[in-house]
Amino acid sequence: MSKYLAVQNRLNQILERADFGDRVSRSTDMFFTALVIVNIISITLESVPWIYAAHKSLFTWIEIISVGIFTIEYLCRVWVAPTKISGPRNFGSAWKSRAKYMLSFSGLVDLLSILPFYLRSFFPFLDLRILRALRLLRILKLSHYNSAMEDLFEAIFEERRSFYAASYLFAILFILSSTLMYFAEYRTHPTGFQSIPDSMYWALITLTTVGYGDITPITVTGKLIAVGSAILGVIVVAIITGIVASSFNAQMERRNIIFEDQVRKALLDGILDYAEKADLERLRKQFGMSKRRADALIDQVQSMRVNK
Repeated sequence: MSKYLAVQNRLNQILERADFGDRVSRSTDMFFTALVIVNIISITLESVPWIYAAHKSLFTWIEIISVGIFTIEYLCRVWVAPTKISGPRNFGSAWKSRAKYMLSFSGLVDLLSILPFYLRSFFPFLDLRILRALRLLRILKLSHYNSAMEDLFEAIFEERRSFYAASYLFAILFILSSTLMYFAEYRTHPTGFQSIPDSMYWALITLTTVGYGDITPITVTGKLIAVGSAILGVIVVAIITGIVASSFNAQMERRNIIFEDQVRKALLDGILDYAEKADLERLRKQFGMSKRRADALIDQVQSMRVNK
């Protein structure tokens, strides 16, 4: 049983982001990252008719091999899910942890990356173009090896009250702009603004400062509403962007402080041994900090100790 758990734990280490000095896990990360990139390029080029016709067999083999590898990876991740249990393991807790992984964001992404292939195989009457497009979701598999999406969601969560407040203001402005524009234009406009949902499309494009120009007001009242909506939209969108940017920057600063504090603790004896370097490297990767930034913080702490 202990050997079984050891294999399970080791496989989990290999599939997760590589720790400092773990070459096998690091190579696995690089392999899956490269495989996802190859898949995205392949799926994109498939949409070009003459390229697909000329290299159809190559695209087919890339898909078959990739799905086979991703399927094995998915099954392995399901199998090793119980290793994340902090307490004692039993049959019930093991399957709960597996179900938790399968219903998680990462688990659903891993499933959706292989599902189109099997759906196309068992249900050939389905729209192949939609299934091919769904395969582009494989790019989300890179979140296993990069913390960018986690950092963004964490930044929004940290400032969720401010974010909700700004989003509420945007929703009010969106509804008011749509409604006012509908009443100002529906009698005179020949094609657009024939309903509030039609006006909502215009309002969203205007408030987010995209401004396609495919639907424009023709009455004086409608033009005044459009001017006001555009100005207020710039303000509200800037507030939302500023909240996210500020929270993201504060999150990076907190991580720098935590990392610097860990460096100070590691340098209490004046040197960094292999275990301390491994811990710092693990923390650096967890925080998504660049190697250059981490080395600069370590050098800064060391120079401060020397100056003292």
